[in-house]
Amino acid sequence: METLVGLYKVVVVGDADVGKTFLISQYTRSELPSDPHHTIGVEFAKKTMHLEAGGKVKAHIWDLAGQERYRHITTAHYRRAMGALLVYDITQEKTFQNINRWAEELRAHAEPDIIIMLVGNKSDLVEESPEKREVLLETAQQMASAGGMLFVETSAVNGVKVNEAFELLLKEIYRKKSTESSKRSIADGKRLQAVEHTKETSWCCC
Repeated sequence: METLVGLYKVVVVGDADVGKTFLISQYTRSELPSDPHHTIGVEFAKKTMHLEAGGKVKAHIWDLAGQERYRHITTAHYRRAMGALLVYDITQEKTFQNINRWAEELRAHAEPDIIIMLVGNKSDLVEESPEKREVLLETAQQMASAGGMLFVETSAVNGVKVNEAFELLLKEIYRKKSTESSKRSIADGKRLQAVEHTKETSWCCC
């Protein structure tokens, strides 16, 4: 039986109609919602991911409504979030223009070291009709790089790179938490050595 090595809260945020609920449904159930609707306030899903190195991590995924009238509800759910998918519609530039505001809210209310994955959704629409693209790939990549965010373009409808988006985010959270844990262990070891050395020195000088 695999050991659970991490339980991470992940929030999915962005303007209404960018496809947040579709992304979550594709990742957690490998299908689209049977009754699509705007998220009212907050919805919840979960998924377990198995690590190549062994063990597993579990994600509690919170789907936060994009409408302004729910903002007082959704910002409260940023608390203790370790990761976020920040989603925009690559065929709607206005949803991309709001990215900075969403990122500021995340960093103000979530964990101080939250890892953010910038997601340009609805790549299927651009594949069918390239003229529908309103947000250039290079522009989004530059924003992600400047903001210290991961980045990917997805299609929630076709499932293209949906798993990769969530799993890359979860792996990065796990890597960061593991690194922090290792650093704490090393620091604790050094402190213990210092204490033992002090005890030995005190004993010798008595």
